[in-house]
Amino acid sequence: MEFVIITGMSGAGKTTALHVLEDIGYYCVDNLPASLLPTLYNLCSASKDSMMKRAAVVVDVRGTDNFEEMYNQLETFKAEHKDSNILFIDAKTDCLIVRYKETRRRHPLSERIKDGSVAEAVELEKALYIPIKRISDFKIDTTYMSNKQLRERVLSMFMEDTTQSITLTFMSFGFKYGIPLEADMILDVRCLPNPFYIPELKPLTGLDKKVREYVMNSDDTREFLRRTLNLLDFSVPLYQKEGKSELVVGVGCTGGKHRSVTLARKLDEHFVQKGYKCIIQHRDVNK
Repeated sequence: MEFVIITGMSGAGKTTALHVLEDIGYYCVDNLPASLLPTLYNLCSASKDSMMKRAAVVVDVRGTDNFEEMYNQLETFKAEHKDSNILFIDAKTDCLIVRYKETRRRHPLSERIKDGSVAEAVELEKALYIPIKRISDFKIDTTYMSNKQLRERVLSMFMEDTTQSITLTFMSFGFKYGIPLEADMILDVRCLPNPFYIPELKPLTGLDKKVREYVMNSDDTREFLRRTLNLLDFSVPLYQKEGKSELVVGVGCTGGKHRSVTLARKLDEHFVQKGYKCIIQHRDVNK
């Protein structure tokens, strides 16, 4: 039995994530009150239909007026059902406000705000979700993600069976666009040789062989990579031992195109060879 609870900020992409899971065979339910989670789980578990053995459900602020009770129900359910996971979808406040203004949809908490302000409704929702975010197994911040990138991230998390109890995500990014909020660990590679200042390499990215060769043709880069791999080889089993489901390692350079992409690829290659389930994402490579 696989049971995924999708929750998080309104407008952050929960519906998109649910549709992705539906596309790969999950039985999906949107906007289910947390109080009905045990009922749905028991129905799916007892069903003879194999399609019901993988279920995903969205539980959020639309389904209750008592948010403390929703948290307690989620916490209790998670403790009693070890085969369940909570996926929290988040985004920065400014981004969510822009999305609501673009779609002209009403925020589900607007009625609780005196003047109906979207900004205040988003801030209220963030505050209400703090305890739920803490108990989540997976977190995705969609602030800088396209729908395609979100789809790829969810697919990588749930499409393949794995014997590994931890998923490693290596995300290259540019500091100029902001640090990925879901990152558990940040590696700053701005100290390494920068292809940006080489005219023939500037328009390329770390996805191109010439850029990777330039970055790696440096004693400093090779030593940086060696020490980083030593750190991760030591720490990943510790995170795994503590029961962490996903470790997100952000690798950042100035623009997220050259050095960070190159180093993220190296980390991914190393841990794939060691048998880990790995996800690689280049957040800003096309900006």
